[in-house]
Amino acid sequence: MGVILVTSRSFSDGDLDLVQRASRAGHRILRGPAHHELEELRSLLHGADAWIAGTGPITDEHLAAAPRLRVIARYGVGTESVDLDAARRRGIPVTNTPGANADAVADHAIGLMLAALRFVPDGDRRVRSGDWGVRRGRELGAATVGIVGFGRIGQGVAKRLTGFGCGVLAADPFLSADAVRANGAEPVEIDDLFRRADLISLHAPGGQLLVDAARLASMRRGSIVVNTARGDLIDETAVAEALRDGVLAGYAADTLHGDTAARHSPLLTAEFADRVTVTPHLGAQTTQAVDNMGSLSLDDVIAVLKGAEPVHPVTAR
Repeated sequence: MGVILVTSRSFSDGDLDLVQRASRAGHRILRGPAHHELEELRSLLHGADAWIAGTGPITDEHLAAAPRLRVIARYGVGTESVDLDAARRRGIPVTNTPGANADAVADHAIGLMLAALRFVPDGDRRVRSGDWGVRRGRELGAATVGIVGFGRIGQGVAKRLTGFGCGVLAADPFLSADAVRANGAEPVEIDDLFRRADLISLHAPGGQLLVDAARLASMRRGSIVVNTARGDLIDETAVAEALRDGVLAGYAADTLHGDTAARHSPLLTAEFADRVTVTPHLGAQTTQAVDNMGSLSLDDVIAVLKGAEPVHPVTAR
């Protein structure tokens, strides 16, 4: 019997009983904290044969504490929180779940766009306090939307935007211009996208700074930024200044830098409550996406523990 450590909060929380599926395959699920604090995980890692991991960090120190570990399955797409070189040196394959949550995150990005353009969260707060005054918003169909990162999620956003009649720009260094056009967007360089778009939606991998003071200064006054990717893509202090100066009319995000530890972000202050919307990293949290991510990660873990190759490797065994 293999021990599968699970540190994703929503694993097997959909319609599928993945704990039972693991048991039928002869394995036992062991739950651990999502933040991956090493001292809390150390004893759990020591006996783990596999690790289905959320977004918390996975360092060489984590791997050193897991002498039996044979596979890491990232429950999601991004692997920037994983020390891939350390895993490779130790011969531990890393997998992810490409496309499993693409529709869910694309839906959420559209929802945040509409919330920011039409002041939906602020309107709800004001009505509850007895203020029925109207703030005039803007229509999504009248906007030029720039998509940064044009993989599965970015393409899903572009597909959804066709129904609104938007102009869509896309910047992605890994896709050809023809591929971008074939998926409903005009290919542009990222700096040109910041200058031309009324609304920018981020779908790029973490570990890079894309929205800084210089790019914000180049944007059209009254623009909006939506981030359903990673908190470290933006300079939150620069975004706060852009909101204060009116360069940005709104910012909507599914996470902040530090994720659940982001209590001190300048974007959470009362000053910006009417212009900033933040959701608690729930973009991938639909029943369908949870089932997809859980199934793909568990299937790869079971395959490796049987001595087979995983279907979705990020690093070679």
